[in-house]
Amino acid sequence: MKWLAFDDHGAVRHGRIDGDEVVVTGDGDLAGVVAGAGEEPERFRVPLAGLNLVAPLTSPGKVIAVAANYQAHVEESGAKARDARTASPRLFLKPDTSIIGPDAAVSLNPITRELDWEVELAVVIGRTARGVSEDEALDHVFGYATSNDLSARSLDLGFERDGEAWTGFFDWLEGKWLDGSAPFGPWIVTADEVGDPQALQLTLRVNGDLKQSGTTADMVHSVAELVSFSSRLMTLNPGDIILTGTPAGVGATTGTFLNHGDIVVAEVQGLGSLTTPIVAA
Repeated sequence: MKWLAFDDHGAVRHGRIDGDEVVVTGDGDLAGVVAGAGEEPERFRVPLAGLNLVAPLTSPGKVIAVAANYQAHVEESGAKARDARTASPRLFLKPDTSIIGPDAAVSLNPITRELDWEVELAVVIGRTARGVSEDEALDHVFGYATSNDLSARSLDLGFERDGEAWTGFFDWLEGKWLDGSAPFGPWIVTADEVGDPQALQLTLRVNGDLKQSGTTADMVHSVAELVSFSSRLMTLNPGDIILTGTPAGVGATTGTFLNHGDIVVAEVQGLGSLTTPIVAA
């Protein structure tokens, strides 16, 4: 089942897709649906075409992201290949202000001249998870969506810095926090409809040119591993989102970054395409 949220003349409503229509079942984003708040009866139907979609979850409790989770991306960055037998997931957090929906424009932030793209599979938690095993992990997933971990590859602060040892790491980390840096949507597809999350193609295009093409089969750490590991560090609540890493083909590899007027389209197989226009500050 595909669930979405949309703007209805200033009011956010949500519903499920039925063919070329949306069965509207409630107000607000999908937080209540994801948390299993109860059966919602049909209110009315509207055509899917032309709806002003918003992020399916507008203010998740946590957005957990995963670095270096595709071997080819690790290698294109110049790092040594990771050994999944001895490596642990590299997690970081993005703020809820990073979440935007389909077709929402991202304004270029003057703090960087190197805004990059990263198509990713997003995992939406549906049941509270605390210390769950890998065998149990997928039972705690409500569904999946397409996402794009937009990343500032440099920070231009307007003054010369002293070159502290940790400057590079924190620049990388803080470059993940910009407003609008986690486009998410266009809808959430429930886990039962997706099936195996390790068998999905990912692509990303900028102005129609293919930049990234990969498969979730190439993850260093699977979705089940990521949910399990995350739940050992922190309680995962319904509505939390995990961005699972990106395949090779990011702009930093060639020194190509996003500019005003660019149109970025990320897509994960079966989950829909996510369009993000880039505009001047």
